[in-house]
Amino acid sequence: MPIPEVGPALVERWRSGGGELVDLLSQVREQSGGVAAFRLGPDPTVLVTDPEAVQHVLAHHADRYVKRSHRARLLVGDGVLSATGPAWKQQRRLLQSQFTGTGMRRYEQRITDAARTTAARWADYARTGQALDVGREMHRFALDTIWRSLTGHPLDEETEGELAAIAAVVAALPTLPSDATDARNAVAADLARIDVVARHAIEAARGGAAGPDGPGLLHVLLDAATERPEYTDRLIRDELVTLLVAGHETTATTLTWLHLLLDQYPGASAEALAAGGEGSAERRRAIQALVHETLRLYPSAWILPRHATEDDTLAGYTVEAGTDILVCPYLTHRDRELWPDPERFDPRRFTIPDGRPTHPGAYLPFGIGPRACLGLQFALREATVLLEHLLPAYTLSFHSTPKTAAFGITVRPGGPTPATLEPVHCGAIS
Repeated sequence: MPIPEVGPALVERWRSGGGELVDLLSQVREQSGGVAAFRLGPDPTVLVTDPEAVQHVLAHHADRYVKRSHRARLLVGDGVLSATGPAWKQQRRLLQSQFTGTGMRRYEQRITDAARTTAARWADYARTGQALDVGREMHRFALDTIWRSLTGHPLDEETEGELAAIAAVVAALPTLPSDATDARNAVAADLARIDVVARHAIEAARGGAAGPDGPGLLHVLLDAATERPEYTDRLIRDELVTLLVAGHETTATTLTWLHLLLDQYPGASAEALAAGGEGSAERRRAIQALVHETLRLYPSAWILPRHATEDDTLAGYTVEAGTDILVCPYLTHRDRELWPDPERFDPRRFTIPDGRPTHPGAYLPFGIGPRACLGLQFALREATVLLEHLLPAYTLSFHSTPKTAAFGITVRPGGPTPATLEPVHCGAIS
């Protein structure tokens, strides 16, 4: 049976309106359901939001629905984010052990130290009344955390300034020319800055310059190079930049959205802090629920492109080899049949029995299946630790808030987030 396909009139109205791709996808889903086709060119693209179909594509039959060239390839090269086939399997296997429960323990202190650095900076803001940009602060924290984890060193101001080029390239990706050479030329200066930082970090690590916290993820890559010839300096650079991008961009964006949501729903923060005492498991679970509900509304991977390599049957419909598939967690998470009152920020969905759907394909902010994000536990841990430091100590008073979202690699707030801090009590958690 063919997949239901929306008519060209809907696509033309979207084109003429100049909206985001998510606007078109939302209309496609509303008109034709959780598995639907539309045409931006001569061939149909299939949108998948139904949980069963999501699991079919990403988890049960990932070998039939493969990831092709990633939009960020000009930035991350052949790193694990964009790698495919046997190379991807080998690279993922090497990194996976670093993000298990045991592997995570070696980064606990680095996460805590980065959170304390941010808390100390916020104490200065609160004391002086100086304004801050919440989005920038969350990027500083997340970048400091992943830099410590990679190198063993805290992030210094010079390196932070140079690595701002990563955010510049990520923001530019949706608007770059389709030609690969033209696209690279458009961001050549930023890529050169990133390459210089990566080269210096690799040289320092190879020279034995472990940081005060000891060796980091970069040393794992260098150790692999002694036994595996495929780990050239170029691949090590690509993995380093991949970990920098994936390790800070999504976490920073999630934390920025969370603060904006708490501004709209201040009772959610009070409810989380009322759960148990400082440092208790109850409070940690309540704070994690804030993070999970933020990720429901603004998933780290809002869209997951795949390509069908063979004919298949998906939710009773025929999918031909060569078909492009778009799995869209953003729309799955806002499906009113799965999530009652889906636009409302309600962390209790993740704390009360039967508060959320149990189907694995209904909640996938980091993807599911073999290509699910490696850093899921790392991201949740660093977000929780930071919030444990900041939420009991400060209330943010936003001067203005973005009215739109920008849909690129991540879903970012569509503007600056200026604010001042009001202390809840004297000092932050130390």
